[in-house]
Amino acid sequence: MNIKDHIRTIPDFPKPGILFYDLSTLLAHPAAWAATVEGLERAVAPHRPDVLAGIESRGFLLAAPLAIALGTGFVMLRKQGKLPGTTVRHTYALEYGTDTIEIQQDAIRKGTRVALVDDLLATGGTMAAAVTLLESVGGVVPTAACVIELTFLEGRGKLKVPVETLIQYDS
Repeated sequence: MNIKDHIRTIPDFPKPGILFYDLSTLLAHPAAWAATVEGLERAVAPHRPDVLAGIESRGFLLAAPLAIALGTGFVMLRKQGKLPGTTVRHTYALEYGTDTIEIQQDAIRKGTRVALVDDLLATGGTMAAAVTLLESVGGVVPTAACVIELTFLEGRGKLKVPVETLIQYDS
């Protein structure tokens, strides 16, 4: 199955000039959704993660069923102020300003192998920040995985871990 056929594009969302890759149509198609999780499972399993970390919010949709398929745990990386309890945060630069992601302080034990999961790799800034955050709490990040990679934005080059992607768009 070509899962690319189940991803629609929406021009000028969330702002003019942006082409948004919408996974809603893929999630609504059971066979395409199953093929996506299976593809991610094949990509991530060789890295032997103990736990998967999903980046808010579409990364949650992918990491949770993937964790079940792999028999691992699942932890959330969220925007600042969204997680209960004591958290550890990492602030990183955006094109215009900064953003902050957090993880619960006790979510990862030192030496835990954490595969990072998100829907899309674009510029790489959020994913690089997530790797830094996971390492700061003692995680070892053997890989990151996404459904979509926008290769023309060269986000892979910002990452110090291998990235597995199912679909690439070159423009």
